[in-house]
Amino acid sequence: MWSIVLMGLAGLLIGGAVSFRSQGMSKIIVISFWVLAGMALLGAYLLTLNLS
Repeated sequence: MWSIVLMGLAGLLIGGAVSFRSQGMSKIIVISFWVLAGMALLGAYLLTLNLS
């Protein structure tokens, strides 16, 4: 269950990063969104390893 929530959060963060990049926002904001999305996907992956 939590892995699905984290994957959805990662999708939202990736969409935000792409949107902010197209709007010309600061690069640090875009990079931080990509890093947070990667961490959410990593957390989802680790949760699937522990629960199976």
